[in-house]
Amino acid sequence: MTIRRVKIILNPHAGMDSAKSKADALRPLAQELGGADWVETTQPRHAVELARQAAGEGYDLIIAAGGDGTAHEVLNGILQVPAEQRPCMAILPVGSGNDFSHMTGIPGQPEAALRQIYANPAGTIDLGVLSLEDGRKEYFGSALGIGFDSIVTIRAKRLKFIHGYLMYLTAVFQAILLDHDSPHMQISTDREDWEETVVMLVVMNGRREGGGFFVTPQALPDDGLFDYAQIRHVSRLMMLRILPEVMKGTHTTLKDVRMGQCRKLDLRADKPLVLHADGEILAGFDSTIRQLSVELIPQGLKIIRGTS
Repeated sequence: MTIRRVKIILNPHAGMDSAKSKADALRPLAQELGGADWVETTQPRHAVELARQAAGEGYDLIIAAGGDGTAHEVLNGILQVPAEQRPCMAILPVGSGNDFSHMTGIPGQPEAALRQIYANPAGTIDLGVLSLEDGRKEYFGSALGIGFDSIVTIRAKRLKFIHGYLMYLTAVFQAILLDHDSPHMQISTDREDWEETVVMLVVMNGRREGGGFFVTPQALPDDGLFDYAQIRHVSRLMMLRILPEVMKGTHTTLKDVRMGQCRKLDLRADKPLVLHADGEILAGFDSTIRQLSVELIPQGLKIIRGTS
């Protein structure tokens, strides 16, 4: 793509407050590569508004500088403007997990990532749109988590002195010990229906979440399909047995795991659901959400893709 105007939306608190220093070190490189207008977020959901404004102001490329949550907010801001006005998006990975940018093939090293963002042509990925019973609608690019992995995300955000893969791993053990109450779900997709007590259900566009857990190792972000992984309610000991396999992506044939693909999913549960989308908590421990639906939008987002 020919880049004319670039807006970089930086979450300075991403990556355990390390994002600002990493991004500041890249400002001279951004200027060398073609220039950019920088802006920093100051509160949760601020990147949504900043991205919407930038799209309305005619920027050609909006770069989310942060982690998965920053990318999620920028994505939702871009989607608020009419399709013909939407700029291209890119992700500069200076956060903790960076699963969203990994899905797009962008290198994890920030300088290499920025060089590819300015050099590579625009591509597309599929999008998910989540509709909740309270009327909220949220887009996601990489992952929608229901249950255990969302609880892990909440607990990971509370860990202040570790980050990356170790942060998520610590949160996993906390969740196994402290949060083991699974809802009973009625699930319907465009391919099959089932009913089960479920500790975790993840609807994925990418292969990994949680900083490197390969939950759906065969997923592709542009094949017109979600991949999902479900773990039915098992003992804490069995969760400890399953999760190392999830880290490696070798869990797919275990008897307590259900894998599949779909374009649409509807869910009803007997207890409130804890939810995240791209690492952003949409319903926490005080959730009242028991019903939701998810639908895929093929090739719904124009984004810079990497070659890593």
